[in-house]
Amino acid sequence: MGMTKKGSKTGASKKQLVVLLDSHAIIHRAYHALPDFASSKGIPTGAIYGLSTMLMGIIDKFNPDYVIACYDLPQPTHRHEAYDAYKAGRKKADEALVSQLISSRGLFEAFNIPMYDKPGFEADDMLGTIVEQILKNKAICETADEKGKITKSECGDNLDVMIASGDMDTLQLIHNDKVKVFTLKKGIKDTVIYNEEAVRERFGFGPELLPDYKGLRGDPSDNIIGIAGIGEKTATILISKFGTIEEIYKVLKKSPEKIKEAGITERVFELLKNGEEEAIFSKMLATIRRDAPVQFMVPAKTWRETFDPVPIDRFFREMEFRSLSARLKQVADRILGTKGLGFAETGYIDSDMVKAPANFGAISPEKSKELTIMLWVVNSNVSYPTMEDVFSYTGATSVEQAEQVLRRKLVENNLEQLYEQVEKPLIPIVDQMEKNGVKIDKDFFKKLSEKYHIELEKLGKSIWKEAGVEFNIASPKQLGEILFDKMGLVPESGVRMKKTAGGARSTKESELEKMRGSHPIIDMILQHRELSKLLSTYIDTLPTMADEKDRIHSTFHQAGTTTGRIASNDPNLQNIPIKTELGRQVRHGFVAEKGYKLMSFDYSQIELRIAAILSKDQKMIDIFKKGTDIHTGVAAEVFKVSEKEVTKEMRRQAKVINFGILFGMGVNALKMNLGSTRAEAQEFLNRYFETFQELAVYLERVKIEAKRDGYTTTMFGRRRYFEGLKSALPFIRAAAERMAINAPIQGTEADLVKIAMVCVYDLIIKRGWKSEVKLLMQVHDELVYEVKESLVPIVAEEVRRVMESIMTKQQTFDVPIVSSANAGDNWGEMEEVKID
Repeated sequence: MGMTKKGSKTGASKKQLVVLLDSHAIIHRAYHALPDFASSKGIPTGAIYGLSTMLMGIIDKFNPDYVIACYDLPQPTHRHEAYDAYKAGRKKADEALVSQLISSRGLFEAFNIPMYDKPGFEADDMLGTIVEQILKNKAICETADEKGKITKSECGDNLDVMIASGDMDTLQLIHNDKVKVFTLKKGIKDTVIYNEEAVRERFGFGPELLPDYKGLRGDPSDNIIGIAGIGEKTATILISKFGTIEEIYKVLKKSPEKIKEAGITERVFELLKNGEEEAIFSKMLATIRRDAPVQFMVPAKTWRETFDPVPIDRFFREMEFRSLSARLKQVADRILGTKGLGFAETGYIDSDMVKAPANFGAISPEKSKELTIMLWVVNSNVSYPTMEDVFSYTGATSVEQAEQVLRRKLVENNLEQLYEQVEKPLIPIVDQMEKNGVKIDKDFFKKLSEKYHIELEKLGKSIWKEAGVEFNIASPKQLGEILFDKMGLVPESGVRMKKTAGGARSTKESELEKMRGSHPIIDMILQHRELSKLLSTYIDTLPTMADEKDRIHSTFHQAGTTTGRIASNDPNLQNIPIKTELGRQVRHGFVAEKGYKLMSFDYSQIELRIAAILSKDQKMIDIFKKGTDIHTGVAAEVFKVSEKEVTKEMRRQAKVINFGILFGMGVNALKMNLGSTRAEAQEFLNRYFETFQELAVYLERVKIEAKRDGYTTTMFGRRRYFEGLKSALPFIRAAAERMAINAPIQGTEADLVKIAMVCVYDLIIKRGWKSEVKLLMQVHDELVYEVKESLVPIVAEEVRRVMESIMTKQQTFDVPIVSSANAGDNWGEMEEVKID
């Protein structure tokens, strides 16, 4: 491997880079930085995804020769033995985190990366020991001769080290430019590299003094006490002037006046004088050990020489990291020189990992789309499917064989009709919708941008005025310091605020919503964020995405969700907010061509109508049959009053629970949405289900059947699988139960909208309206068309008739399906088209 032996001259051969991974710290950071991802089997995967992403990034960024992973073990360390309170302030690790710490080792096994750990020592101590052995030329290098015989010798002179960590403790291991630290500043993407110069620039002293720094100021995250009352500023002054803690106390005892001359007050001097024992003990706790009983072995072959994508790809697929499987190909191309070849052609993918065969490129886009949508209908968990997914799922070696396997699965699962009559005929309709695009008014967006930017600036100044200081409103750290520390704002009694990974109170929108109305600054900040997002995501961006005819062409994904709904991106037209006036203004910028109108069609209260149909709840059915407003009708039943006696507040509460039960809302969520006490929410929930008993029985039956079968079905047969119902982790099971309750209702709604798209298209072709009636957008339950102005009345009548007749083939128990038609010059200003 060309490694120099101990005593040989530095530079005799090319330096080799060893990347040491502080696995524990990285996984912890990823766990708290990323959402609660879970595989379709209910296995938590967010932290492993973060670790995998960072590992792939390190490989791309540093092209290391060796990669080593270091771990903590669950046993107590020497620090715990010396100090019972060490890290005692940290809450017990979540089950989801513990399970990922264990399964993360599978990632390193797949990458053929050695792992180091030792009972009684932390991952930091593994890092420190390996660094020390490299610096002292005490690492053991294996060298293979031409016959493969391995010889071992002490080495290290020709190795450079990059420590990848999730915290700052490892900075003390930095040594000139030979040992550096690549660490995370925020989340898992914001990174920084420290060498010795960078440490001195940040702290004012070298890496070797960082344990002394922590010994003086302490570290609450590890329960290291330091000297109470001495903070960062004082610690920095003392260490910069006098050096180590031991040196500081030598000066204090021999020449106390020198300590005071350094600018230390009498109060702090007394704290320092009385805190020697605490400081030295805290330094010991903060010091990374470099003498753990492990021997660092440098393999005979570099990491690149042992690279094998097969087990890595298998691991990523087990975790359902499809994007990382694609990224792995790029790494394989670079390392193995396989650019332009498929995995199967290079011969390094085994039989259970079959990818597209050599003729993959010959598959037509139409056939590819059909096969991927077939796969998604068979297994809705594979959203945004690719041909690679098709071949991986079917194990086929040809397009024909893959199609045969998928058709057999469709028949076995009673999904053939859903595919043939809904999804397949929808393919060209979605393609045409993308090509049509929707026109925008660039001048409108320009004026709206100017107006909102002025309002944003005014809001910012008002926020600064309330805070009494100027600060970066977009910075969560600065905002938290202003709201919680400077202003001392707290939520109402009983309202729990989430914290960040570092223990700070969160300033996420969902958390600030809990404090809305408690102080003017909170409402201002929420409005500031809404304006900022609207400007950056839509108002300032959409005009740049329009073509030469000022039309936006979003990409619509027929198989982009697990629910059956169509997804949208570039731009995502389904996320344009409509609940606030600020958000609704954006829709005014979507306009019709001259001589045309925009027409919007949607179903009225369709989810609740579907819930009544599926549950066969007679009381709910009767409300719909009478034509009563469903929320008013439910309120009258629950509160035992006549419909005329229903107040606005009663209707609001009924609306909250009507939609809440569709999403498995529990008593705590209901309490928050109602703005009531837990007891009141529980009583309301009890009254609701006592009134609508068939609905209660239906929802419970859905949960039971989903646990038994592993999936739910819609009225049209679409399946959604819930492996999470079998998870050993309670929060995964609970989330799966909530989704399972909603899946048949939301899925049936998605099916209905897709069927409507197909039926309306058939109507357009039949009536010869192809050039006069064009589908532009499908946004949740809403279909938006561009219609020739003279045809608006007749189109409104006939499209509504088609949409309302779809469910007549199903047993709807006389629940009327009602749709509405609205038209206008822009998407934001539409009026209902009255039909005689």
